[in-house]
Amino acid sequence: QVQLVESGGGLVQAGGSLRLSCVASGRSLSTYAMGWFRQAPGKEREFVVGVSWNDNRANYADSVKGRFTFSRDNTKNTMYLQMNSLNPEDTAAYYCAADRWGSGGAVRDDYEYWGRGTQVTVSS
Repeated sequence: QVQLVESGGGLVQAGGSLRLSCVASGRSLSTYAMGWFRQAPGKEREFVVGVSWNDNRANYADSVKGRFTFSRDNTKNTMYLQMNSLNPEDTAAYYCAADRWGSGGAVRDDYEYWGRGTQVTVSS
């Protein structure tokens, strides 16, 4: 079992930045694909970024490319999402997810473990 806990969300003005963290407990993340998804009110949960368990190349959604950066620190069992140039369309609850031996793809159902989310609100 893996437990994931996100933090770092909040209210920020358009153009601002936030850094989300996701701490895992229960197992080492070194054999897990990791991902971030987000869900705005009334919308489906959508893929933001994913990284394969054995590859540091991040796969980003087009909507966040060039603005968001994924990183992970396996020694701290933590992954991060640096979000820059935020705009109101980025407002959503952000969820981290893990998938053992996974490819870090965009399919939500491939991820076995999920955090409870952290809210990001971007004001115009």
